Amino acid sequence: MLSLGAVKICHLYISGGHNFVGHHGQEPDNYPMIEVAMVECVAGCGIRGDRYFDFKDDYKGQITFFSLIVFDQLCQTLGLGQRSPAEARRNIIVRDVDLNELIGQDFDVQGVRFHGTEECRPCYWMNRAIAPGAEEFLKGRGGLRAKILSDGRLRSSGDAILAGARESSVASPSTRKGRVRVSPPR
Repeated sequence: MLSLGAVKICHLYISGGHNFVGHHGQEPDNYPMIEVAMVECVAGCGIRGDRYFDFKDDYKGQITFFSLIVFDQLCQTLGLGQRSPAEARRNIIVRDVDLNELIGQDFDVQGVRFHGTEECRPCYWMNRAIAPGAEEFLKGRGGLRAKILSDGRLRSSGDAILAGARESSVASPSTRKGRVRVSPPR
């Protein structure tokens, strides 16, 4: 069972293109991660305007989540000083949740339903996107890939509550905006 805790969406990012996917043995592209105040999640497709929108049928990484705490630890460990979490090239930067506990779980964030599919495993490109040593540091804490199960919008301004794993994945009409509700695996 997951423990209760507050979850804060700290940053929301989209990118119009792939810098690293499909570039093995080549130089990366130069598409920036753009911070936005709101993202539109489309069930089964991804985030409107992001590089992974309609990427593949039933794609496991329609949206990605990453911990700001992990990013801060990475920067401290590698002696990077103040850096932008956009360098991790993840969509939703959060606080106060163990993202690995959401693997195999349905959960809600601000009324939008997701299914955590797997860890967003770091690859060798992290050493280039962030700094040498980033790939090794991020193993086991590279974030969460998820499928989007319902349409809706996420905003970076609100806190959310992570509810226990035994609650229903379908948000009840009384569910307030900003709540995270987790359900048992399907």
